[in-house]
Amino acid sequence: MLIQLAEDLPAYFYDVFVTRFDFWLVFGIAAQLVFGSRFILQWIASERAGKSVMPLSFWFLSIAGGLMTLVYGFVRREPVIIIGQGLSTFIYLRNLALIFREQRRARRA
Repeated sequence: MLIQLAEDLPAYFYDVFVTRFDFWLVFGIAAQLVFGSRFILQWIASERAGKSVMPLSFWFLSIAGGLMTLVYGFVRREPVIIIGQGLSTFIYLRNLALIFREQRRARRA
């Protein structure tokens, strides 16, 4: 079984990354890179602060990467991606709304 898997794996990766290579694959990979970069940004910000922090740019990267991934999901007709990123993007937008509301309150006080 493991020998068969080792023989089939290269053909699988060839099919996924070479045979199906197109603009949308590149777009989807770029979307994942944008989305994943938010964790690197958050890690760097936390290291600099010496505690766990969530910088505002984390939410902007979340929205950008989430929307890009959502578009990819629509184009590829992937319901799991559409549902996951659709709901997640709404949450990211809501978090930004709460942050901006708190900033307005702090300026008034």
